[in-house]
Amino acid sequence: MKKFKKAMALSLALAMGLSTVACGESGGSTTAAATEAATEAATEATTEAAGGEETEAATEAATEATGSKEVINLWTFTDEVPGMVDKFLEANPDFPYEVNSTIIATTDGAYQPALDQALAAGGADAPDFYCAEEAFVLKYTKGDMSSFACPYEDLGIDVDAEVSAAEIAPYTVDIGTNNDGKLVALGYQSTGGCFIYRRSIAKDVFGTDDPKEIGAIIGAGSGNFDKFFEAAETLKGKGVSILSGMGDLWTVIKHSADQGWLSDDGKLQIDPKIEQYMDYSKTLIDNGYTNDTSAWGDAWFADMKDEGTNPVFGFFGPAWLINYTLAPNCGGEKVGEGTYGDWAVCEPPVGFFWGGTWLMANKDSDKKEAVGQIIDWITLNCTETGLQYYWANGTLNGEGGTKDVVASNTVLGISDGKLDFLGGQDMFEAFIPANSYASGKTMTQYDETINNAWQDQASQYAHGEKDKDTAIADFKTNVTDQLGIEAQ
Repeated sequence: MKKFKKAMALSLALAMGLSTVACGESGGSTTAAATEAATEAATEATTEAAGGEETEAATEAATEATGSKEVINLWTFTDEVPGMVDKFLEANPDFPYEVNSTIIATTDGAYQPALDQALAAGGADAPDFYCAEEAFVLKYTKGDMSSFACPYEDLGIDVDAEVSAAEIAPYTVDIGTNNDGKLVALGYQSTGGCFIYRRSIAKDVFGTDDPKEIGAIIGAGSGNFDKFFEAAETLKGKGVSILSGMGDLWTVIKHSADQGWLSDDGKLQIDPKIEQYMDYSKTLIDNGYTNDTSAWGDAWFADMKDEGTNPVFGFFGPAWLINYTLAPNCGGEKVGEGTYGDWAVCEPPVGFFWGGTWLMANKDSDKKEAVGQIIDWITLNCTETGLQYYWANGTLNGEGGTKDVVASNTVLGISDGKLDFLGGQDMFEAFIPANSYASGKTMTQYDETINNAWQDQASQYAHGEKDKDTAIADFKTNVTDQLGIEAQ
């Protein structure tokens, strides 16, 4: 099936000063412009004959008249989902549409403003479906831009039956449900997190590297960090840091609160578990339980290959942290090189998730049924020919690809999660329960900004730059200044 992709081709984006980059070719001897012109003319004629009503039947008639295919517009921020769509089109050669992917990186905040304008502008170039990541997905499912998201049931998807059959991780459903209780977004990954630890250190310090036993030692499923800090003290006695940096703990705590950042009347509130993070951070720094690194910095990556200040026992994270962060930075590519093969996964003390991408359809699209077929194949199909099975088993582009944890527990149950990087452990055995622990019910559309402000103040307090009361007061002031949200 002919398919072309482009990174930017819309006048609205040009007006914003964003550069346009071609990301593919239409192929064949017919140019994209000629194809679009022929399709437009045929569609126009068909529409007039139908009394001006554009329907998917009219689209198919236009396709037959020109020998071309109508276009579905996808907006996203990486080439990941477009790659999945390629697979769908390859598997469904009779699908009467091609997909035009507009890819705008989230770098420098470019994606959201462009997407917002495209949705609001409407018209032929508007997104028919689009993606949002954890940092800002609530804006599109429950927040300021949620009115554009089409309920999955209006895409021809039997929501209750398919979500149940696929055993979709509950937190992904929570996040993708709008304020009217309708499901408008789902992901393909499940990013529920575990504790990913070094086997050799576990054996040396605790006498075992068994995931169940290490889980018990750090308080897996306990709902608190009491045992985790006991383990931190034991590890310190052996010259080992339990975490690389204090921010690694924030990854867990930010989604474990009982209430979100906003009260029912829209005021800023601080959940007791969130406030406790300041105390935990101070304990980690004062007692030397970390190497005091920052996530995504050189020192953080160095700890993954055991080249940091002290050996680091582990990292909190989902499967993607293993595949795309730990493995590439472990100092080797096979067992015996660097820390490759010296890792294992156990359940965390507290449920959490980190990251993820959700797919939504535009309520104003005139291609809802076709869009629904693509979204359903990516997010809910739990057969061995659905995206999630390919993604879980690393077979999307043939054997030997990267295995990942997907949203469907049904799929995980029939998939092989064994990794040499984890010493042969089947990671799905730990991540399936971890997915059930995670919750997205306390998120708000302002979390990205507020979380960054909180973490900044917690760091200053932990490093003795200000007292706790001052840090909290400064946090409240910063949120009000940035978002206009007053504190309770």
